[in-house]
This record gives sequence, C-alpha cells and structure tokens, in this order.
Amino acid sequence: MGRLWFCCFLLTLLHLSDLSICKRGQVVTPPLPILPLPTYSQLKWQQREIIMFLHFGVNTFTDREWGNGRENPQLFNPSDLNAGQWAAVAADAGVSLMILTAKHHDGFCLWPSKYTEHSVVRSPWKEGKGDVVQEFVNAASAKGIDVGLYLSPWDRHDRRYGNDLNYNEYYLAQLQELLNKYGGVREIWFDGAKDPKSKNVTYYFTEWFSMVRELQSSINIFSDAGPDVRWVGNEKGYAGQTCWSLINRNSLSIGNPNIARYLSIGDPKGRDWIPAECDVSIRKGWFWHKSESPKRLSELLDIYYNSVGRNCVLLINVPPNTNGLISDNDARRLKELRAAINTIFHNNLAQNSDVKVSSQRGGKDGGFGPENMFDSDHLWSYWAPIDEQEIKEHWIEIRGRLRFNVVRIQEAIGLGQRVQRHEIYVDGKLMIQGTTVGYKRLHRVDGGEVEANVVRIRITKSRGLPLISSVGLHFDPFWHSRFDIS
Repeated sequence: MGRLWFCCFLLTLLHLSDLSICKRGQVVTPPLPILPLPTYSQLKWQQREIIMFLHFGVNTFTDREWGNGRENPQLFNPSDLNAGQWAAVAADAGVSLMILTAKHHDGFCLWPSKYTEHSVVRSPWKEGKGDVVQEFVNAASAKGIDVGLYLSPWDRHDRRYGNDLNYNEYYLAQLQELLNKYGGVREIWFDGAKDPKSKNVTYYFTEWFSMVRELQSSINIFSDAGPDVRWVGNEKGYAGQTCWSLINRNSLSIGNPNIARYLSIGDPKGRDWIPAECDVSIRKGWFWHKSESPKRLSELLDIYYNSVGRNCVLLINVPPNTNGLISDNDARRLKELRAAINTIFHNNLAQNSDVKVSSQRGGKDGGFGPENMFDSDHLWSYWAPIDEQEIKEHWIEIRGRLRFNVVRIQEAIGLGQRVQRHEIYVDGKLMIQGTTVGYKRLHRVDGGEVEANVVRIRITKSRGLPLISSVGLHFDPFWHSRFDIS
C-alpha cells in the first residue's frame, strides 16, 4: 500500500511539473531587436529631455562671444559667484545634467590647471585660490544633478597651438586632469568651432576619445561625429522633421559644414546609434551680455516641440552674469518653461478612453496589449502588433469625447528605432502626416484646438514591427500661432 501511494505521489508531481512547463512555454516572447541599439548611457541621456549649458569665463567680463586669447586673467572677478544658485535654477527647471565651459576658445581655464597659468590662479577672484569647476561639481552633487564639461579644442592663448604633437599632448593632459580630478562626468563636449584664419592644427580625436573612455566608461562623448551623441547641425535648437538616431559614423567628420543636413535628419540605413542633441541659448548670445534678454516663452516652447518633440535632447544654455549668478529673468523664464511643459503634459486625455489596436502580439493575454501604452514605463513596456507579413498597416484607435491640440507618440527605442511613416486621422479626416517617431514625437494639430470622438494613429511604414511604448493626447493652452506639422 505504501509503495502504491508513493508511486501515485511521484506521478502527481510529474504531472504538475509538465503543466508548469507547458504554462511557461506559452508565455509570449518579445520581438527581436533591430540593430543598431542604444547603450545604457545613451538611454539614460535620452530620458533627460532637457539639459543645461553654462557658458562662463573671461568673455562674460569682456562682453564678447569669442575671446582672442590675449585677455588679462585679472578681468575674471565675479563678485558673488554661487554655483549653488546655478544648481537650484537647474533643479527648479527639472534639469538633471549641467555642462560647464571649463575652457572656451580664449584658453582661460576655470580650474587651476597645472599645465598653464592662464587660469583662475592669475585672477583676483578668491585671491587666485578658487576653482569654479570644483564649486560647480559640488553644487550639482548637492542637488542630485549630473555634470558635464566642455574643453574647447581651439585654444587662442596657448603657444603650443600650431604644433600638432605639442598641442595634442597639452590638450590630452588637461583632459586627463579634468576627468581624474572631478569625479564622475556624464557628458564631455567636443566641437570643431574655429576661425578659418587661425593656425592649422590636426586634433587627435581618436586618441582623445579613447582616453575619455578609459578614464570614464559610462560617459557620453558629444561631437559632430559622436561617438555617443551627435550635434544636430545648427544652433537654433531645431531638429529635422525626420530625425533618426541612426547614422553612419564613417560619413561624419568634426567641423565639416557640409554635413549639417545629414546630422539633422540621420539615416534610416545607419549602422551606428548616435542620437542628436539640439543646442540653443536662452538668449541671443552664448555668454551673458547686459543688453540681451531671454527668449519669450512661446519661442522656448517652439524649440521644445522641435527638439525633444523630434526625438532629440534639448541642451539649453543659461549663462551666468558678471556677478557669477544666473540672472533672475533667465531663471524665471526657465522655470516658466518647466511649468508650461508640466501643464501641457501632466494630463493624458487618452488615458481613460476606449483604445483599440489593429492586432496584438500573442493575443489578448499575450502581454503586449494597448494597456502598455498608458503605464509609466516608456522604454520596456509597449504595444506590439502580430508579426505577419501580409499585414502592411498597423493602427491605434482612441475613442471618447476628446479635446486636444497635441498628439504624442513614443517608441520602445531599447529594441531599435522603427517607425518610418505615420498618419493621424481625426474623425476620419487626415490631419497629420509624419515620418520618424523615436523616443518621442510631438505633433501640434493645425488650427490650435480639436474636439473629436475618434483619433486613429496609422503606422504606414516601419523597420520591422512598430513597438509603441506610449501615446497621448494633450492640450497646450500656451499655443496661439499656426504651426505646420505635416
């Protein structure tokens, strides 16, 4: 009897085990990614959406944009420098990364570099014992904000500029100084800005980038050619209406004016994931000038829609003044921008609507349904349609009493950028024709306001299956002008 009971027990266990295996075997797997893919650091960078640039140095005191390198360090004497105020302004604006011009084209260093005396050590500020970079890093850390640094390749002061070997050794020495001394740096900024009449120097970018990666493995390197973040090709803060994070790095070169359009739109056949960063100043100039005022809120919102809303990160420059503080009107305008963005996007009018989709991977309980587009995870939770070649079109339909003027679409870019063309219909009428989506695409509906019962988003062309992580309908009360979004 005991032996019979034991055999029955074993059979039951085996049966339950088989059921468990069968059940696990029915779990629907995610679709394969489509290369290229972003790195972890690139994904974190993309989610920042808005970051801040701080142009500060001797130009602040000479009322110039580009110094000539002959400025007397005695000019640098901010009366009330407070990097804590810079960080507070950034925090109030929801900024999680600040980038400081550690050295601009004039060659003046905001830290006491041991490789030159053309720095704060020769200034009257703190009797030559100050360190702006250290104060900047400390203040950012206290607010939980990450830091980035800009070290201008073009140096109009140093006599080594003009000798390839000597200058590249000098530049690399300063680069090592900054990346070894000031802790974790999340973005390092390189550019090709240079007067064509200046001395000719070949920058050893390959060596520079390799050294950066060796010293800080999680850093993002920015330049015209990446390798992690690319320039968008202009300083207006606008990306192309089509904007791929994909591009071919071997088609890029730093300081080449002929690739601006390619930088702006990217390449659907690109082999490298190098997303675009849109840089613009809150004022006309990059350094503080008493005669200038910040851009209007409407201008900054236009910039936001045309940068963040076109699959980019917005790098907005907010320059400290001669007191060493961000001016009150600049700080106020930046805070207004954050408040406006929060007002527009805090309420998703599609959230509680009836949402239908053309199909869903694995069926109703497959884990890839439309409900994934309305949770808080905009990277790894997404709607996926079925993978059948005869299906040429995929759609999302939102039904309800809807009043909106902004449509938001986001892709699950961790599995690749896919959408190539899409259309938006309102009550059966074609309202918007768009191309790429990427991390975030924002469309403002022509006319300023829409009242509708049905909104349908059609994905008409994509690289493989479209994977949509989030959709939203929003109302922007600040928009009063007509805007061509088609």
